[in-house]
Amino acid sequence: MHIMEGFLPHPWWEIWFAVSLPVVAYGVHRMTAVTRDRRETLPLLAVAGAFVFVLSSLKLPSVNGSCSHPTGTGMGAILFGPWITSVLASIVLVYQALFLAHGGLTTLGANVFSMGIAGPLVGYLIFKAASRSGANLYLSVFLAATLADWATYVVTALQLALAFPAATGGVLTSFKAFALVFAVTQVPLAIVEGVVTALMFKYILQLRSDVLVRLKVVSESTVRKLKEAAA
Repeated sequence: MHIMEGFLPHPWWEIWFAVSLPVVAYGVHRMTAVTRDRRETLPLLAVAGAFVFVLSSLKLPSVNGSCSHPTGTGMGAILFGPWITSVLASIVLVYQALFLAHGGLTTLGANVFSMGIAGPLVGYLIFKAASRSGANLYLSVFLAATLADWATYVVTALQLALAFPAATGGVLTSFKAFALVFAVTQVPLAIVEGVVTALMFKYILQLRSDVLVRLKVVSESTVRKLKEAAA
């Protein structure tokens, strides 16, 4: 994902900044409210941020000189929603751009939109839809994390296609080419991320189910059924 420094031409890098900035600003507002009213969520917020940082720092070679990596944003979206997750992702992406040479500052708006906004939003909606349908909780987490990852790379492919449309076929042809490059490694990698996220969520549920209930991630009845099944 991480579009490298200087890769996006004018006006595309400015457009993605303009789109992402209001969302992140709203996320800061939501995060401030949550941390003020529910201090017990601070450790969980730190865990969600660290999860994004660790997974998205695992840079793996892909085809044609590009790279792939997990995003880790599905977990944050499930726990805190997409807006707060956009702030966590932004912090991680700034650090990675400055100290790890992952992404860049001029492309920060585009990277935040794909990894910090689009991916978490898809993951959040998938989790809510799967939960309401009565699906198994851990299956819901797996689907949310996996599809959040895929959504990030689909959006990245679209961002690159808009900036570099093919001479023949335009944006659509370019999108297909970029998406295919990512798909080779990202499809299986996202499935692995989904499994890891589900396992991590199970661990959090065992330790602090009370916080998850207060955040309305799970209901008390769901926690009770899971504990009875595990007993």
